[in-house]
Amino acid sequence: MLKKILYSIWLFLFCLVIFVSVQSANFNAFIDVIENRTFDLRQNIMVNNKIKSVNNNIVIVAIDDASYEYILDKYGEWPLSRDVYAKLIDYIEAQKPRSIAFDLMFVKSMKSAASADEALVNSFKKYDNIFTAMNLDNQSKDLRIPPVLPDKISINVINNAEHVNLDGHSYTNCRAILQGILDATSNIGMINVSRAEDGILRRMPLFVKYQDKYYPQLGLKVGLQYLKDMENLDIKDFVIDKNSNLILGKRKIYVDNSGNAILNWYGPTASYEHIPIYRLIKIVNGELKNEGYDFKDKIVYFGTTASSLFDIKTVPVSRIYPGVEVQATYVNNLIDNNFIRKADKRFTVAAGVLLAVLTGIIVMKVASAFVASLASLSVYLIYVLSAYYAMKFGNIWIELVYPLILAIVAFISALVVKYFIKSRDFEQQYRLATTDGLTELYNHRYFQEQMKRQIENSKRYETEFSMIILDIDFFKKFNDTFGHQAGDAVLRQVAQTLKRNVRATDIVCRYGGEEMSIILPNTGKDVAHSTAEKICERVSDKKFKLANDRETSVTISLGVATFPYDGQTASEIIDAADKRLYNAKNNGRNQVGK
Repeated sequence: MLKKILYSIWLFLFCLVIFVSVQSANFNAFIDVIENRTFDLRQNIMVNNKIKSVNNNIVIVAIDDASYEYILDKYGEWPLSRDVYAKLIDYIEAQKPRSIAFDLMFVKSMKSAASADEALVNSFKKYDNIFTAMNLDNQSKDLRIPPVLPDKISINVINNAEHVNLDGHSYTNCRAILQGILDATSNIGMINVSRAEDGILRRMPLFVKYQDKYYPQLGLKVGLQYLKDMENLDIKDFVIDKNSNLILGKRKIYVDNSGNAILNWYGPTASYEHIPIYRLIKIVNGELKNEGYDFKDKIVYFGTTASSLFDIKTVPVSRIYPGVEVQATYVNNLIDNNFIRKADKRFTVAAGVLLAVLTGIIVMKVASAFVASLASLSVYLIYVLSAYYAMKFGNIWIELVYPLILAIVAFISALVVKYFIKSRDFEQQYRLATTDGLTELYNHRYFQEQMKRQIENSKRYETEFSMIILDIDFFKKFNDTFGHQAGDAVLRQVAQTLKRNVRATDIVCRYGGEEMSIILPNTGKDVAHSTAEKICERVSDKKFKLANDRETSVTISLGVATFPYDGQTASEIIDAADKRLYNAKNNGRNQVGK
């Protein structure tokens, strides 16, 4: 019965921890930080082992440090004149690329000549596979009046997921790009990012909201254009189903509660083909021979990788990661259908409960705490490996921290319960070893141990103690008359009478047969005699109940001895008390012997 109660307490505490952890926002935020780091670790292990490879159809034209130096030397300023991009577009388009995407924002510039801007605008009019970026923000209306963006670049989003809140990426302002580009094309996507509280970019929004309309991420637009060409996928409405999946034909992209997709990373420096933009400029200007760059059917991304141009992000696999590579990773995830999917919270809770139950069973069943610890650790390590391989082969992010916490709580709770039960079992065994089964008084062995201890304490502290020994009068005759069961009943009731009429510190024992003894610590002769007389009187006055509603009376004879007056050893004290007991019997019983 006790074990069932303790198991129930353990289960209650375990459930309480789950409830508190779910309800505490600060605790959840702390756990999320740690969980994110476990995601980073898994991603890094896979990157270091070269588990994943990039899509060879993505090429990056990089404005790297060398190109930035070249542009400043040749053109004397940054940003680069827009007509240079127009020439590069014509050069690349001659090879029939799948698309050209600029991770650059062509905002109005006082430095650029109108003819240069016009040349770039004409390129957007001429080719329908060119994409460019824009960014939303929350700048004050005092700085700029929020522009109205053309409807053609917005999209229709249908959110059927109860827990997905797309309003988390809502903005009140934006810096519009060249009006000519806005008029010329709908191939415009946003490049707003979604950093975690630790500043690391693990997720990217699929859509952002501005003036009650949704606008797609640039990488989403570029990737969908590729899928339209390759798989004839044509998306009119963007639907998020009730299971938090964005449905794109046969693809299901997991959307987290804030409307983000979780990126699957390819390396600290992903092995996309990087072409420095200065080389292309030299080729277009006739300063360098064509080096055989192949753009046919490729997605060509323009972006900055130079650290001095400040488009640098911190991602799970690198502290320094160019924004254009983030965009390339986004597109790569989309066309190869390998965004990360986070396991449902219900799965996490179920996994945690399972680990907790297994841990609890191991702790309760295994005798050695060390072996139980190793076995519990092994169970969790198996879970960790399973989570790693789930991400490696299935792109599934299984949480590690919550299940670990539940397993630890279960381990500690089960350990406490186990050793509490053990201590209770020890106490039970000790009680059985020191207690008389019939009267529930201490037994003779315990009496002898306590007598020796009292002698030692009294000698050390120079104090007195007394001992009473008593015997039920004519008990053999009582047994012969009423039977042994009646005798046992009387023994039990006499024992209870003794316990009720002494102090809590006094030790009542069954000495043997019908004899009982009482050790009275720190008690002199006079108090011991008074106690003995009181007990004698209470027993003689009491009606003892027998079977069949019968009652009877018994009397007792008692002998008292006190240390150090009646002896210096336990046996001497017992002999002295025993002699006085016999004096009481010889003088008529039902009294304290002199």
